[in-house]
Amino acid sequence: MSNINAAPAKRAHINAPLFAITGGFIALFCVIALVNLDLLSTMVDASFAFSAKYFGLYWQVLLLATFLIGLVLIFLPGGRALMGGMSVPEFPAFQWGAMIMCTLLAGGGVFWAAGEPMAHFLSSPPYFGGESGTPEAVGPALAQSFMHWGFLAWAILGALSTIMLMHYHYEKGLPMAPRTLLYPVFGDAAINGPIGWIADAACIIAVVAGTVGPVGFLGLQVSYGLNALFGIPDTFITQACVIAGLVAIYTISAITGLSRGIQVLSRINVILAAALLLFMLFAGPTAFILSSFFSGFSTYITDFFGMALYRGDAAVFGDPGWLGWWTVFFWGWFMGYGPLMAMFIARISRGRSIRSIIIMLSLVAPVVTTFWFTIVGGSGIAFELANPGSVSTAFEGFNLPAALLSITQQMPLGFIVSVLFLILTTIFVATTGDSMTYVISVAMSDEDRSATGVRVLWGVTMGIMALILIWTGSGGIGKLQSFIVVTAVPVSLILLPSLWDALRITIAKGRGTD
Repeated sequence: MSNINAAPAKRAHINAPLFAITGGFIALFCVIALVNLDLLSTMVDASFAFSAKYFGLYWQVLLLATFLIGLVLIFLPGGRALMGGMSVPEFPAFQWGAMIMCTLLAGGGVFWAAGEPMAHFLSSPPYFGGESGTPEAVGPALAQSFMHWGFLAWAILGALSTIMLMHYHYEKGLPMAPRTLLYPVFGDAAINGPIGWIADAACIIAVVAGTVGPVGFLGLQVSYGLNALFGIPDTFITQACVIAGLVAIYTISAITGLSRGIQVLSRINVILAAALLLFMLFAGPTAFILSSFFSGFSTYITDFFGMALYRGDAAVFGDPGWLGWWTVFFWGWFMGYGPLMAMFIARISRGRSIRSIIIMLSLVAPVVTTFWFTIVGGSGIAFELANPGSVSTAFEGFNLPAALLSITQQMPLGFIVSVLFLILTTIFVATTGDSMTYVISVAMSDEDRSATGVRVLWGVTMGIMALILIWTGSGGIGKLQSFIVVTAVPVSLILLPSLWDALRITIAKGRGTD
């Protein structure tokens, strides 16, 4: 390997091969969806089944190992080392935490917080079994939701990969790009050449798929909500207007950068979310929410390893079944975000220690998320237990927006709360859109700060892609959701070196030999 301290050669403002690979692939996906959705469905379904069957166990082990190794780094002497070439944090703690909290939750946390606990309550997860729809099913239902949105999900977003990127970029001069995660394996070949292009392209495509999905679903969900609350027709025109407004918000936010639009939007989002959370906690079934949280969290901790490594029928028959449509799907979705989310967190975490980054990502953010799920989803379960059918009837057919509205409308000031939740959801998705637009542009430009035109291009492109898939019918967005799991296959291999290299970096810093 050559000396990594050498300054990288000056590259063109836009990485042309990377742009061609990603742009061409995304365009091809949209064309096939428009021309022959059945063909696309067949291809995606077959790829989804293959990915879930042959990579599911690897992903489960990868996420568990990422979380556990991150916990080890907290207690190593090197965990005190400040990263990013700054002696003080670039952003205050609240702004920093707000930008981080708005990442995973924005991917669908509002609607999933209402729908997933209810789904597991009405149909007990196979790991737990037992009778569904009873008070005894509450703890396991919440615990399973915590497994999917808690410690492991947050850890894979950058607990280890962020440490690697901050070390190699700010201290060694390597690109702030996914390819840098492969440097420990391939050396300079990962930085300059086809390996780097493929790695970056795979991660960008995964993030585009993972972001376009929520953007498209937001159009469908908000349109449904506007129809239910205000009688506005639930048509493609309404959905397109919602998406156009969303694209405008997150593109402008991405243009203004981290210190302005992204940080301001995240702060507004966290304040509104906290206000709604506190209102639901104290105006709703407070005692039930608190008791359910402790019950669900204790079950989550007690059965943590069992749930994390649960294989069910997949271990016997090779059929992912329930596991494929729940755990493996979520792991694929979150892993797809992993490298580019690590870029974003690395960019906003300058001046923070390894220990503080991992504590925020792997411990603080997950606990806040589990409490969020308990307040929203637990309220729905409480209403369902008190009045069977009050939520489950609307939720029938896995209708996530209907589940959320059926919960919020049973709260005091239900209409106002419902409207505020629609606004919150829109801002949540906008915070994902702006941060991902920003890091896609950075990766595409091979620079720490990308040009305005590149950010506009990618922001608008994701909106257009969402509109195309909605135009094909809900099947187009649904296939994109399945495709997210497929894109996670190469991304999961890119994340693998972080298991040992983040540990190596931290140990070296503790010894003063990095």
